[in-house]
Amino acid sequence: MAEVITMPRLSDTMEEGTVAKWLKKVGDKVEEGDILAEIETDKATMEFESFHEGTLLHIGIQEGEGAPVDSLLAIIGNAGEDISSLLNGGSAPAKEEAKETPIPKAEEKAAAPKAAASIPAGVEIVTMPRLSDTMEEGTVASWLKKVGDKVEEGDILAEIETDKATMEFESFYSGVLLYIGIKEGEGAPVDSLLAIIGPEGTDVDAVLNAQSGGSTASSTPAEEAPKAEAPKTETATETVTVTQDGHRILASPLAKKIASDKGINLANVKGSGDHGRIVKKDVENYQPSAAPASAPAAQTTAAAAPVAPMNLPVGQESVEEVKNSTMRKVIAKRLGESKFTAPHYYLTIEVDMDNAKASREQINNLPDTKVSFNDMVLKACAMALKKHPQVNTSWNGDTTVYKHHVHMGVAVAVEDGLVVPVIKFADQLTLSQLGTAVKDLAGRARTKKIKPDEMEGSTFTVSNLGMFGILEFTSIINQPNSAILSVGAIVEKPVVKNGQIVVGSTMTVTLACDHRTVDGATGAQFLQTLRAYLENPVTMLA
Repeated sequence: MAEVITMPRLSDTMEEGTVAKWLKKVGDKVEEGDILAEIETDKATMEFESFHEGTLLHIGIQEGEGAPVDSLLAIIGNAGEDISSLLNGGSAPAKEEAKETPIPKAEEKAAAPKAAASIPAGVEIVTMPRLSDTMEEGTVASWLKKVGDKVEEGDILAEIETDKATMEFESFYSGVLLYIGIKEGEGAPVDSLLAIIGPEGTDVDAVLNAQSGGSTASSTPAEEAPKAEAPKTETATETVTVTQDGHRILASPLAKKIASDKGINLANVKGSGDHGRIVKKDVENYQPSAAPASAPAAQTTAAAAPVAPMNLPVGQESVEEVKNSTMRKVIAKRLGESKFTAPHYYLTIEVDMDNAKASREQINNLPDTKVSFNDMVLKACAMALKKHPQVNTSWNGDTTVYKHHVHMGVAVAVEDGLVVPVIKFADQLTLSQLGTAVKDLAGRARTKKIKPDEMEGSTFTVSNLGMFGILEFTSIINQPNSAILSVGAIVEKPVVKNGQIVVGSTMTVTLACDHRTVDGATGAQFLQTLRAYLENPVTMLA
């Protein structure tokens, strides 16, 4: 079903926006997280990401043209889909009514002239922005400025987790960061008091009293009053690690996309933005010869280590309640939705891995080449999906979406839970290229340096617990995929070959399928093809 994209409100004072540049054209494939356009607001030019997948069917505002917030910006849907009703205003009334619901908030803001009048000149109230069309609240992942820091217009103030991704939030004002209303790791509704920027020496208490006393739109709860009593004390301990080495690279989403398209390693690019942030022009002007000989030494801030529980007396109970991270809450929500909406069933086979072991040994004897059994599984899955396209689908209610590309999700355990980096066009990569991609994505996932768009768009997922000695297990489907493969350990055991009992190496794999899209026979045929590739690896190299 086609999705109508409207001109977003990218700042709290934005009334209209101008499309500075389209990064997609009609007919282009759009993945969730792709940059659709650069939009000029009343404050700055910002990148606007897509929150939908499909084909760009229509552009409503051309480059250089401006339009009010909520105007038709674009339409994304299935290739060839009829959008005449949307263009002719078939759904316009519903859209307008939906967009009119926030009007009371606007009226509340307009009804607070007294509060605005009492705020000193030059002081700006920064609220939690609405960074996606479905965002209701946001969580501050990290502050890149601390109280007392000088802020210039365009500086990155913070990284904010939305319901879609973690995004950089730029300041639209210049001055000194006087107050932080939402600490790192805390969440708050859209329009909550995020920060105060103004001249150095401003009476923050007076500003907070004026803000909370004259306007309900700030969403500043009464229990935040103690913060007003000692704002400097509460925020003085907030420190931010900002490095531009292997531990962390600051770059705009557009710069990351351009670097990815050009195959440029951002670690070699010198950033000209705030805190060495890499921007579009840095990537476009990058020359390999200009790569630094070595990365600057990392500047790190030691994090407080978790306190180990004390040895308790015999018979004494003890509990500890730990706040769930945004990642953990999202994992719980998505896996719960998958388990209770998609009718799962499971198919298990045992694979003879003797030839795979011999082939891997020969491959790894080649210079500068090293592949793992997991790489071989990924390659076999990618090739099997091309032969069984029904497994490479998504359930979409009235339709089934067939993906003609293979984007392989690889489940990776991280400190806060589980993430699924995605190897794009996995069927077009060699074994060694797959291995390199997996190591890179998994490594950056564990150090929280992976980009949101590198965890989106999977068409099939592989979860491997063999390295932990797990022989067999089942997984929950990573929607909107139709299937996920669970890979167990390779074990030596007695097997029958040519009528003789010999020692053989076997591996158990289990395919979880969504019965709405993949029938039992289809799943079984997929596994037969997968087994054929793994038991005869030379067929994957042909």
